[in-house]
Amino acid sequence: QVQLVESGGGQVQAGGSLNLSCVVSGKFFSIENMAWYRQAPGKQRELVATITSDISTNYADSVKGRFTISRDNSRNTVALQMNSLKPEDTAVYYCNAAVRPNRWIRNNYWGQGTQVTVSA
Repeated sequence: QVQLVESGGGQVQAGGSLNLSCVVSGKFFSIENMAWYRQAPGKQRELVATITSDISTNYADSVKGRFTISRDNSRNTVALQMNSLKPEDTAVYYCNAAVRPNRWIRNNYWGQGTQVTVSA
């Protein structure tokens, strides 16, 4: 069974930094696109950043220049370095990955979420 487990959330003052990490565990054939989403209270879940298996990245306009997504294919991990944090970045952050349990099937998996709170 494929599982995604996040770590690294917490509380920080505005202007501070946090690093989120997510590891994909279980038995699988390959990992394709990986991403971070976030959901603030009363709002819909939104895409923060994506990274393909060949390390092509894309960011939401609201985090460009402040957040950096990276992955380590040898360790099946994806990270999100968040700098210059703002109160509006406060949300539950979710790791997402497109994983092939075998070469014929691709499934979408989510982590359990990690809380990030930025105080003014």
